[in-house]
Formats: sequence, structure tokens, C-alpha cells
Amino acid sequence: MSRRDLLLLLEPGFTDPKYPGERFICPAGAPIEGLLASDAPRNARLDIRRVAFARPRAEVVAALDADHQGLPVLIFGDEQPAPADAQVLGDKRFVTDTRRILDLLAERHGFPKVH
Repeated sequence: MSRRDLLLLLEPGFTDPKYPGERFICPAGAPIEGLLASDAPRNARLDIRRVAFARPRAEVVAALDADHQGLPVLIFGDEQPAPADAQVLGDKRFVTDTRRILDLLAERHGFPKVH
């Protein structure tokens, strides 16, 4: 069975114990959330998961490892070849740069391109 690309993002409106009573968005994830919202039907082409801010982020640790919990991250499945510039961790290939994730969502999944 093939694995689809997996996009992990911080859940919007997360809280941080250092700032009681305040809610936040991830500045790196916000442009990606905007792209996902702009063409919602395309979201079904990949797995998208939003995880809580608090560490350890069990879902991210399970997908990569404890040393790679920064978000956003796009982890490549095996339906298409991973790009040459992907980071490598064991048998996993992934990217963490927001602009590169936006470009790859367009290239791999048909989202609108960044102008």
C-alpha cells in the first residue's frame, strides 16, 4: 500500500503556557493554511494533520523523531519521487521551509502557485 505525502502543521489558535489566556497561530504555517483554505478540495490529495503546540509532539516524533519536531513539515510518501533537495532521515524524506512546502504543494498536488 502506498503512502501519501503527509503535511504536519501546528493547530491554529494554539496556546502557550508562557502566555496564559492568549491564542496564537504559527507564522510559518499561516501561509500554508491560507493555501489549503484557498483550494479545499485539493486537501484530499494528501494527509494533513494539525498537532498541538506542546512538546513532545507525539505525532511528529512518530513520523520523524524527537529531534525533528519543528513545524511545518511536509513528509513525502511514495506515490511520487521526493525532490532532490529533501532532507533525509533514515528512509524518510521531508522539507521544512515554508516557501518550499508551498511550491511543492503546487507541483505535487495541483494547488495554485505562489506568484
